[in-house]
Amino acid sequence: MRFELGKEAKDVITGFKGLIVGYVEYLTGCNQYLVTPPVDKEGKHVDSQWFDENRIELVGTEKAIVLDPKKEKANGPCEPAPIK
Repeated sequence: MRFELGKEAKDVITGFKGLIVGYVEYLTGCNQYLVTPPVDKEGKHVDSQWFDENRIELVGTEKAIVLDPKKEKANGPCEPAPIK
């Protein structure tokens, strides 16, 4: 993964900005990041968009979201799958 989740990024082609909230790695090598913009002026949510890895650049150096592992479950709402 080239960029860390939780950082602010911009699509260099469209200028779409937001936080990197997801990453997918494909077998073909066309890896993508899910970028979620802030709410609009009326407080409505704007759809997140997937962008190819080579179209993304970081806007800042600091993480916009830092989760406290003591307060947040790292696994999401479900328990981890059992390991055999």
